[in-house]
Amino acid sequence: MGQSKDNQNIDGGDQVFFVRVQYRRNSSWQGTIQWLNGRKTSVFRSALELGNLINDAREEASGDKTKSGKNKIWQNKESVS
Repeated sequence: MGQSKDNQNIDGGDQVFFVRVQYRRNSSWQGTIQWLNGRKTSVFRSALELGNLINDAREEASGDKTKSGKNKIWQNKESVS
């Protein structure tokens, strides 16, 4: 209770993503995703990869280090448009 929006972002609360689906091919989606809270962006080649990116961002935001050996493909951005 009484938790501000800023504090929610620090401990893995609400995360905001902008998903741009550019193509629907091979029964899946291809496009880009921007993680607005983390100021990062990435491309995805399937809906499964999109889900994995969102899960990775959630884990990173909450400080979960259990999958530290996993390759993260988020790229840092100076500004998110």
